Amino acid sequence: MTRSAAIARLLRQWQTGRMTRRELISRLTALGLSMSAITALLSACGGSSSSNQSNSASGTQSTEATAKPSPIARGIPDYVDKTKLAKELNFFNWSDYIEPGLLDEFERIFGVKVTQDTYDSNEDLLAKLQGGATGYDVIVPSDYTVSILIKLNMLEPLDYSVIKSISNIDPNNLKPYYDPENKYSVPYMWGTSGFGYNTEAIKQELSSWKDVFEPQPALQKKIVMLNDEREVIGAALMYLGYSINETSDEALAKAKSVLMQQKPAVLAYTSNNQTDLLVSGEALLAHLWTGNYIQAHNQKSTITYVIPKEGCTVWQDNLCVLKSAPHKYTAMVFIDFLNWPEVNGRNTNYIGYASPNKAAREQKLIDESMLNDPKVYPPQDVWQRLQWIKDIGEATQKFDRLWTEVKTA
Repeated sequence: MTRSAAIARLLRQWQTGRMTRRELISRLTALGLSMSAITALLSACGGSSSSNQSNSASGTQSTEATAKPSPIARGIPDYVDKTKLAKELNFFNWSDYIEPGLLDEFERIFGVKVTQDTYDSNEDLLAKLQGGATGYDVIVPSDYTVSILIKLNMLEPLDYSVIKSISNIDPNNLKPYYDPENKYSVPYMWGTSGFGYNTEAIKQELSSWKDVFEPQPALQKKIVMLNDEREVIGAALMYLGYSINETSDEALAKAKSVLMQQKPAVLAYTSNNQTDLLVSGEALLAHLWTGNYIQAHNQKSTITYVIPKEGCTVWQDNLCVLKSAPHKYTAMVFIDFLNWPEVNGRNTNYIGYASPNKAAREQKLIDESMLNDPKVYPPQDVWQRLQWIKDIGEATQKFDRLWTEVKTA
């Protein structure tokens, strides 16, 4: 993520009530803005409306504000049937996982208003869908969750006469184990789940899950873990030398013991604000996805990211259409739009995850600093110790019970 994108993100968080004015000023100062520049920037922003946010994002160089992204220079493609487009689309996505301006761009180009709801984990997504939540069109499940949704017959086959931008995706990201023909899913973003820490506060170099599960005294109540049972239990299993998908009672009992012993040092289990807690200093170490690291590092350069020597999760999030979607054709158009190179590049630069869009990379639409960062795009030797989370069937109930016992203890 560029510095300008980091500033835009902070402004948006402040304007939507997710950050105090004092915290915003602190973060902008950490990014190198002078107080005079910050004062001018906040004056330009005014209130918290989206229009004010747009004004702030188009500030001048004298205020060091961010530049408003250029509009997507395309109209409706010839292969899209305008008469089939709905007036609205309902998008169910992870928190803070799309550049918000792109939803406005889709509406400008196609005349479709996108309403977005968010969830915190794949289990949260599944629970809501299986609990009867309706009205959603496009969802963003991770790899193993796609497998589950296919088995539950909840996904609509994709229409590649509309999703022509599939041709922009790197072949290495296509035909995954969970959907071998990409019948139901198109890659969105991918990454790893390691941990980040503040090197200014923690002088010792950290390299292992042991540093997370057997924390030094300085980390008491300073650790944040993802609010995700497969990720957290999986990390404990890898620390113990097991596969991330191990389901034996013996292994899970040991994993529970590790998590219970770690819990007094845990400040929070969250998948929403782990970046904020790390940047503010409330947390000194956080279980993170790679995009969280990019976001945190661009706000505080002393934050680094570790893929532990024991390994960690590698994952791929996907764009899917629900079988119950009320606007299926428009959903296909939306997925096509998100994989246009210029759209993917803008989105990737904002959210900070690794992109499967080969065309966006080759056209240099993604920040070079991200493309060259081995923490974001791991080299082959690191790939050897990465593991995919997979559907474990009925054994999921064991993970559910274990997670509940840890969270409520």
